[in-house]
Amino acid sequence: QVQLVESGGGLVQPGGSLRLSCVASGSIFNIYTMGWYRQAPGKQRELVATITSGSSTNYADSVKGRFTISEANAKNTVYLQMNDLKPEDTAVYYCNAVLRPIATAATYSYWGQGTQVTVSS
Repeated sequence: QVQLVESGGGLVQPGGSLRLSCVASGSIFNIYTMGWYRQAPGKQRELVATITSGSSTNYADSVKGRFTISEANAKNTVYLQMNDLKPEDTAVYYCNAVLRPIATAATYSYWGQGTQVTVSS
């Protein structure tokens, strides 16, 4: 069993900051990529940022310069520092991990339950 647990969402005013955290736990052999996606009401889920096991990062154009993805030394925890938040950042943010579970040679994609981020005055 593999679990991803997110935390850190909430309500913030425009221009404010939030930090999201995601911890992956369970029968994990190796994590290849962790990342954040978001889904606003009536819209498709979209990539926000990803980080590989080699610490390479990728960002959506809409968040470049405002959001920073990072990982803890244990590499099973990923953070998303969100600065200068805008109303259009309002969405449910989902953590994703592409990993190889123990006792299998296959790679799977796992999702967290999501955390709400609301940017409003």
